[in-house]
Amino acid sequence: MKLSNKTAIITGGCKGIGYAAAKKFLKEGAQVVIVDLNEADVEGAVSSLRKQGGQIEGIAADVSDKSSVDEAIQFTIDHFSSIDIVINNAGIVQDAQLLKMEEEQWDKVIDVNLKGVFLITQAAASRMKEQQSGVILNASSVVGLYGNFGQTNYVASKAGVNGMTKTWARELGRYNIRVNSIAPGFVLTDMVKEMPDHIINMMKEKSLLNEIGKPEDIANAYAFLASEEARFVTGAVLSVDGGLVS
Repeated sequence: MKLSNKTAIITGGCKGIGYAAAKKFLKEGAQVVIVDLNEADVEGAVSSLRKQGGQIEGIAADVSDKSSVDEAIQFTIDHFSSIDIVINNAGIVQDAQLLKMEEEQWDKVIDVNLKGVFLITQAAASRMKEQQSGVILNASSVVGLYGNFGQTNYVASKAGVNGMTKTWARELGRYNIRVNSIAPGFVLTDMVKEMPDHIINMMKEKSLLNEIGKPEDIANAYAFLASEEARFVTGAVLSVDGGLVS
């Protein structure tokens, strides 16, 4: 197993890509802590994941709040004594065109998608520095590379994540901490499944493989980057998008 005896924190771990990543990491031997905003969702996800075996814990926390983040980090240390991998997967969307976007929509998306990544990474990296090892994996998006209509706030947050990824790779490499991000394309999450068929077909047509990705595709990429197989990969933004074209 690729991740035996490693401890991973996965934010936004109750659904979609985060849940698939938790499932994959448990299968690969990791000890996993999922972090999400809603306590009931956390309890449900942990209960479900425990059925497949492995060591899994969860905590409700707001990644945009420093005291809440510090509590989640301490929770992980208390249960598993170390933090080896962080997946900054938590994120939200509040779409609107530039001329219609409210300041509150901008602030909320930036707080969760950008500030949240900063706070979790800052807290975890201090522990990793003491260990002289660690892996930080950030959830970006193809829109952070190419832009997208009606998503000024979301695109800004994901472009910012890519910039932080490259900066942290430079700063933390001396401590044997690798930092990478993944930029998914269209992925068949529960939200996408509820979209009209013509929208889903349009998404497929934009992929060179003529299909939509599955959460497991992104989870597999995270597992690779977290493992020793990727020991020489840092500062990268990996597109996992089926060859997405505009």
